[in-house]
Amino acid sequence: MLPALHEKPGAAQSSEHRGPYAVRNFGDTGAEFAALRTGCGIYDLGSRSKIVLTGSDRMRWLNGMVTNNIRDLEVNRGVYAFLLNPQGRILGDLYAYNRGESILVDTDRSQLEKILATFDHYIIMDDVQVANRSDQLAVVGLAGPKSRDVLKAAGIQIPELQLLQAFAIQCACECGCLECTVVRGAYDDQQSYEIWLAPAHLKPLWDTLLKAGATPVGTEAIELHRIALGIPRYGHDIRERDLPQETEQAHALNFMKGCYVGQEIVERIRSRGNVHRKFTGFVLEAEPALIAPGTPSDGTKTAATNTKITSGGKDVGEVTSLASLPTTHGNKTVALGYIRREVSAAGKEVEIGGARAVVASLPFTDI
Repeated sequence: MLPALHEKPGAAQSSEHRGPYAVRNFGDTGAEFAALRTGCGIYDLGSRSKIVLTGSDRMRWLNGMVTNNIRDLEVNRGVYAFLLNPQGRILGDLYAYNRGESILVDTDRSQLEKILATFDHYIIMDDVQVANRSDQLAVVGLAGPKSRDVLKAAGIQIPELQLLQAFAIQCACECGCLECTVVRGAYDDQQSYEIWLAPAHLKPLWDTLLKAGATPVGTEAIELHRIALGIPRYGHDIRERDLPQETEQAHALNFMKGCYVGQEIVERIRSRGNVHRKFTGFVLEAEPALIAPGTPSDGTKTAATNTKITSGGKDVGEVTSLASLPTTHGNKTVALGYIRREVSAAGKEVEIGGARAVVASLPFTDI
């Protein structure tokens, strides 16, 4: 049984995300956001799913399914990749880790059923077995410049890890898990780690990391942090109608690996250079009029459906995420979205929902 949510009932606002500590906030979203930027925030990643691939054909088969290079992946290293349909549109995104005798696929729970169904559709005569192991692994996240210091203070000793490198340790902390896996995050712009362990040891690990100096962080602050870093979220900023190159996620693509589902379209775009939109950021002078309240799961303000970006009276793009970020100079309203490439230069003035805005490079600075 998973641990109780909190020692003090009502200390946090609950969330629809799975995981006993995946709550909207722990009382002060601004302070939690600050911990992620300047200290060490700890958060529950129970909203992520884990799929395990085994069988002698697993490397070759998955390499033919996704946009990144699985075939040459070293043991305990991972990559970010897209899963495409034959028309080159994005069905989902995932991380894939070579675990030696298996491949571990990590994705959001909202994508789990679609990805499992797609995998099942394409396994024909291949020696590949697919198993959903989401309920057998708990995942704790840490982010912020003091994350490694907190791990060390908790008795979790790790070497200097590369991005998306997994490291199995014999745990010396008080959580009693004996063995867990620490994984470095995917981005140089933030220091972050995941800890994979058995669900029974989640609460002791959580408590140990709090004692070591981590600040508990809810989904509201995590969403603010994601937007500040300019990281798109599938189902929100990346949709099935989008093409890989439009998302500006070059680290999801490998052009030397050979054939995979949707590869012909991706290669055609690369060779012709004819993608018309790009994913980027925007800084607004004021909050736009056309917004809808944030969803209960993230607490951010979200642009109304089909909120347009205009320039010279013409529609040139659309907003996908909108947030008011706490900064040292007061709140700053920023957005993520897509804009036509001919008006995408940083500093270009546009209009969003009646508010003036400028195109900004990602991640956002001066926050």
